[in-house]
Amino acid sequence: MSEIGPGPEENRTSGQAPAATESVQPKVTELERETRQWAMFIHFSLLAGWVVPLAGLVVPILLWQMKKDELPGIVPHAHVVLNWIVTSLVYALISLVLMIVLVGILGIIALAIATLIFAIVGGLKANEGKVWEYPGTIIKVFK
Repeated sequence: MSEIGPGPEENRTSGQAPAATESVQPKVTELERETRQWAMFIHFSLLAGWVVPLAGLVVPILLWQMKKDELPGIVPHAHVVLNWIVTSLVYALISLVLMIVLVGILGIIALAIATLIFAIVGGLKANEGKVWEYPGTIIKVFK
């Protein structure tokens, strides 16, 4: 045995089974798991607009309205997404006006990339049980 304690070789030869490591994460209830899953869907539903026009605006609202009474834990996630929708519409309008001088094209591209990244990060955080505020959300209609 060394001065700092038994080494791995000594633990194996001592005849004792290694201690089971306890899980650090608490047990997640079925309701919490379902809440996290639907919150993730709400964030990812922003990307539906890339497949069907205007679906990124409608689908998050529909999911929120369908599940808000059954799963109250999704409400903060829906508010984050809806605030981003309102803010991104303002950014898009500003970019459309700036397209007169060709700068707005960069704004639209940046907005599309930001929406993609924010939806993915927000969905992953929601699956961990955390509410992630989208950076750059300047208009907070829903609190």
